[in-house]
Amino acid sequence: MTAKLSIGIAAAAGPDVARALAPELEERGFHALWVNDTPDADALHVLAAAARASDRLVLATGVLPVDRRSADEILTRVETFGLPVDRLVLGIGAGQQAKGALDRVRDAARSLRAGTTARIVVGALGPKMRALGAEASDGLLLSWLTPDDAAAQSEEAHQLSRDAHVALYVRTAMDAASVPRLRTESARYGSYPAYAANFARLGIGPLDTVIEPEHDRLAAYRSCADEVVLRAITAGDTAADYLRFVEAVPA
Repeated sequence: MTAKLSIGIAAAAGPDVARALAPELEERGFHALWVNDTPDADALHVLAAAARASDRLVLATGVLPVDRRSADEILTRVETFGLPVDRLVLGIGAGQQAKGALDRVRDAARSLRAGTTARIVVGALGPKMRALGAEASDGLLLSWLTPDDAAAQSEEAHQLSRDAHVALYVRTAMDAASVPRLRTESARYGSYPAYAANFARLGIGPLDTVIEPEHDRLAAYRSCADEVVLRAITAGDTAADYLRFVEAVPA
C-alpha cells in the first residue's frame, strides 16, 4: 500500500491561504486539501475558496464537530457556499461532549448521507467510534498514531468494511523553525483528557506520532493507510509559509 498524499491546514489560516495553496497542490499532484474546523473559523468557508481556485483537488473537512454543527447546518452551508459535492469529503466528529457521542455521530452520518452525495468520514480515536465510522460512513480519519498503530487500525477498518477509506492526519514540520510550534501543539493535545487516555492506551506519546525535519517517517506512514494528510505546522501563518511547506515535501 502506498497512500495518497494530502495536505492539511487549520480553518484559522483563512480563505486567502486556501486560495493560494489549492492550485499549487493540484499542480504538484496532491490528492486533497483538508481543513480543520475551529471554533473561530469555518472549514467549509475556507474550502469554498479552495474550490474556486482548483478543478480536481479533493476538498475535505477534518473534522466538523456535530455537537456544535448539526447535519442540517452542514448541508445548508455546503449549498450556500456552492461546494462541489463530487470533490467534497465531509469529515465529522463527536466534538467535546462525550455523553451520547456514538449516537450523535451515527445520526449525523445518516442525515448527511441522505442529504448529499459528498463522501462522509468519521474522525475517531477509540475502537467503538472507529467501528461506527467503518460501518456507517465512507471511512475514517485517524490522527496522533505511530505507523504501526495506524497500520493496525487501518487493517481493522478494512476488515469491517472492504470499501472503508482510511485517512491519517500526521502533524508535520518541514524546517527547524517550525519545530517549536509542532512540539507546543503536541503537548497541548497530550493534555486533553480524551487524547491523553488514547496515548496511554496505546503506550505512546504525542511526539511519537509526528514528523520532524530530522525524522524520515513519511515512507513508513504512506504504507499504513489509504491516505496520509500532512497537517502542515509552519513557523508563520502566511500563504508563503504554507507554500514553502508544500515545496519541501518530497515528491
